Amino acid sequence: MNDSMVHLAVDYPLLNMFWTMLMIFCWVLWFMLLFRIIGDIFRDDSLGGWGKAGWSVFVILLPFLGVFVYLIARGRGMGERELNRVRQNEQQFRSYVRETAGSGGHAEELARLAELKDRGAITEAEFAQAKAKVLAT
Repeated sequence: MNDSMVHLAVDYPLLNMFWTMLMIFCWVLWFMLLFRIIGDIFRDDSLGGWGKAGWSVFVILLPFLGVFVYLIARGRGMGERELNRVRQNEQQFRSYVRETAGSGGHAEELARLAELKDRGAITEAEFAQAKAKVLAT
């Protein structure tokens, strides 16, 4: 067994381990920020094609300067655009739920018609006609 392999853990002090962890955290944070900015560039409807291309090139070729300039120039708008997107998604979800919950009346009406047919209160033809009427509305 090699002696240098045994002392490997001793050669890397605790403070260096914390420093390495901090650098890894900052590296991950940097990439998250970079991807968030690139996503904001492409989601922004107010930017034209040339504007999106220009910001993308600036952020990719000069990443540190590009990201900081983008945050200074368009940082407030990033939050507003994200908030508007979340509100729009929530509104679409609520309208979908209202629309879906509203169609429950048809199921109740069809169940009532099926029960009337089963009891013999209405004929098969009357059931088919009423069912077509319910589904048409």
